[in-house]
Amino acid sequence: MDYIYNKKLNPEEANFEYSLRPKTLDEFIGQEKIKENLRVYIEAAKKRKESLDHCLFYAPPGLGKTTLAHIIANELGVNIKVTSGPVLTRPGDLAASLTTELNDGDVFFIDEIHRLNVAVEEAIYPVMEDFNFFINTGKGPGATTLKIKTPRITIIGATTRSGLLTTPLRDRFGITVNLSFYDESEIEKIIERSASILKVKAEKDGIKEISHRSRGTPRIANRILKRVRDFADVKGEGIITKEISISALDAMEIDDEGLDKLDRIFLKTIAEKFNGGPVGAENLAVALSEELDTITDVIEPYLIKSGFIQRTPRGRVLSKKAYEHMNLPYKNETLF
Repeated sequence: MDYIYNKKLNPEEANFEYSLRPKTLDEFIGQEKIKENLRVYIEAAKKRKESLDHCLFYAPPGLGKTTLAHIIANELGVNIKVTSGPVLTRPGDLAASLTTELNDGDVFFIDEIHRLNVAVEEAIYPVMEDFNFFINTGKGPGATTLKIKTPRITIIGATTRSGLLTTPLRDRFGITVNLSFYDESEIEKIIERSASILKVKAEKDGIKEISHRSRGTPRIANRILKRVRDFADVKGEGIITKEISISALDAMEIDDEGLDKLDRIFLKTIAEKFNGGPVGAENLAVALSEELDTITDVIEPYLIKSGFIQRTPRGRVLSKKAYEHMNLPYKNETLF
């Protein structure tokens, strides 16, 4: 099976991340109902000797969308081709993958599918419905359209912003999965598994401390584990204890609610520059000198889930919990 590295990670982090990725549904921790359903869909497809129906995974970053796509390919015993929406700029890019790199039953995984070019999106519709690809040749009166039969593949799309998907594209996915944040007990099991793979000794209290500050996100938990391991090797005896975990997390400026420096700047900006809100995401992006996607896809989901901010029709508003966390006087006036 083909595995590619996350384009946002350097080679060391990519090797680390993929070495820790579960390869089967049994190894995948959490999301029990989703796993139960996927087992049924996969077994049914194998029993009928058909390709699995097209799947759409949507969730904030780091919750397992890419991992599940690779697991599905592994469970089906097929190859997987990985690409992303921004990479497929022309229908010809899609044609190259469909006609030369995939066979019947294979998985075609498209990350950030909400960022597909309009022309590519329209070209993918007949592939998803009838496994046909239409390509135009020539220009003007002499132009013709060729129909190419494609392999009977499974297209898996992943997105952090399902609301940006067009209705025609969303409706063509037979299996739609919304991954939720993990609870602390699930994150603890993930950290225990990762620590075992990394051959690092970790005490239960040390694992609990990491889990508590991991924002319910496996990717963050594994990244923190690696950094805490460094502190354990340098400042301890190679064992992740509660004291080592607290020391490492404090040094990384990750507080006891799992908020990092950027999260706190985000909350403080709303409190001080926008009087607690409401404020739009565009204004926050300008005030923080951050990309809008970083605000909406990376920072906000956990803050909303944890009750630090609320989204209202007029914009983002800080909650009382946010003021208390930052030791700022709570503003009682009605803001929405």
